[in-house]
Amino acid sequence: MDRRSFLTKASVGGVAAAGASVLAAPALAQAMPKITWRVTSSFPKSLDTIYGAAETMSKYISESTDGNLTLQVFPAGELVPGLEAADAVAAGTVEACHTAPYYFWGKDPTWALGCTVPFGPNVRQMNAWLYHGGGIDLLNEFYHKQKLHYLPCGNTGVQMGGWYRKEINSLADMQGLKMRIGGFAGKVIEKLGVVPQQIAGGDIYPSLEKGTIDAAEWVGPYDDEKLGFYKVAPYYYYPGWWEGGPTLATMVNLDKWNELPDTYKGVISTACEAANANMMANYDYKNPAALRSLVANGAQLRPFPQDVLQAAFAAAQETYAEVSATNAEFKKIKDHQDAFLRDAYLWAQIAEYNYDTFMMVQQQAGKL
Repeated sequence: MDRRSFLTKASVGGVAAAGASVLAAPALAQAMPKITWRVTSSFPKSLDTIYGAAETMSKYISESTDGNLTLQVFPAGELVPGLEAADAVAAGTVEACHTAPYYFWGKDPTWALGCTVPFGPNVRQMNAWLYHGGGIDLLNEFYHKQKLHYLPCGNTGVQMGGWYRKEINSLADMQGLKMRIGGFAGKVIEKLGVVPQQIAGGDIYPSLEKGTIDAAEWVGPYDDEKLGFYKVAPYYYYPGWWEGGPTLATMVNLDKWNELPDTYKGVISTACEAANANMMANYDYKNPAALRSLVANGAQLRPFPQDVLQAAFAAAQETYAEVSATNAEFKKIKDHQDAFLRDAYLWAQIAEYNYDTFMMVQQQAGKL
């Protein structure tokens, strides 16, 4: 079965009357109205993986409706600045955006839970919680109050810990560090003595080059190589403990979402889910070669010292307790996510961890 047929049947099947035959794409096109939406991205077009997830979603939607439902994607800054995307959608300036919800955590920390928080779920755990653990519905209880409808649409997987102009040998080296870091992580890393800076992707390189900041995180090898950070900050740390499974989202103006025929809602939801899986596969394919290239060009890989990781974990738990004490919506969602995460890691350490560890040893021994 081809992709268009699958998407059409998946969406129509959810709303068709029992016993009715599934509409073919031409019949669907005849039955549904022509609608064109604008989708503003929080990312530059040059980042084909992150920006590309929205284009993938748009392509799937157009194919499955014979072009009757069209989502036109625009890069950050063309219609709306990247860090104002969700505001523009809520206000009705554009119909939808593709963004990282944690960019807007300053409005309310609960925003970040639809993307990622420090020491949160990895990509598989996040998807399990979202799609099968009730996470999407729980998040939409919050996002609907912001006049937005939330659909997961992309994931980078666990990220790198960023680029540093100087080596980090202990927790003491974090003191006073000016670091570009996105989302809720800035609030946590402040407790380690770091001065967080929220800077859009296109402004990171010149800030590092001029010494305006001392360090920066973005995503991982493929995107980081494109942005050239290794030229101005050679130390490349891991893991990005603040982004274990950062979920990007298509966020739709709630009134516009409610106006859609149910079939179109199904098409968009299915396309977003497909783009979500596609983006992760894209990164898994591209990151290995990019990492080899970075190292060949002088990037120096370093693991975070254990005292940094332990202090960061403690700071994160302290921060969550502080926020939960005054924010009932944050606490409700975070507690729900954590309850799932405890069971998820109980399972992950049995089969997956041991299989991967064994295979990594074989790779290191040159047997693969």
